[in-house]
Amino acid sequence: MRRPDYHRPDYRRAVTYAIDCLREELPPELTYHDLWHTESDVMRAVARFGAIAQLGDDEIRLMEVAAAFHDIGFLKTYQGHERVGVEMVQTTLPDFGFDERQIGLVEGMILATRLPQTPRNFLEEIVVDADLDVLGRDDFFERSKLLQRELALMGKPTTWREWQEQQLQFLKQHTYFTPAARALRDEGKRRHLEVIEGWLRVRG
Repeated sequence: MRRPDYHRPDYRRAVTYAIDCLREELPPELTYHDLWHTESDVMRAVARFGAIAQLGDDEIRLMEVAAAFHDIGFLKTYQGHERVGVEMVQTTLPDFGFDERQIGLVEGMILATRLPQTPRNFLEEIVVDADLDVLGRDDFFERSKLLQRELALMGKPTTWREWQEQQLQFLKQHTYFTPAARALRDEGKRRHLEVIEGWLRVRG
């Protein structure tokens, strides 16, 4: 691929490249970490949180690139996919005009999504909050079932109670980093926690 001879990166083509790869190559077993998760979940949340924070266009678009690539490592591995994704970013983004500093920022945003999340700056905080935006959304339980199914297909099956207890513990331990995410999602996350606690009490 010919490297563009201008200094501003081609954000759009970089995102298109990542989305096309995910669309064509993601394993069907990934019922949660699917194309929808990247394109309609994390990328949209990144743009929303970035706009609320009044970030500049280049910062938002760089976060969108990180969001587009954050799960691309799943094309090669399930465990440790973030590190593999970073390696793919290092070999891909120069072709779209990204310099070393920009690539480093994207790498940091991808690695920050590893659990437990470890953001080191505001851009990373936005990306990791976007990655778990679902915790406070109305589709939380629907997406939770898809994640449980994905883990079962990957060799980690759980009973209903085991899964609900895991979800409950995760919700209790999780904290959003950015004011925007806390304002938009903390109340929904609290409601989901109460629903799961109620289910577990009823089932005994």
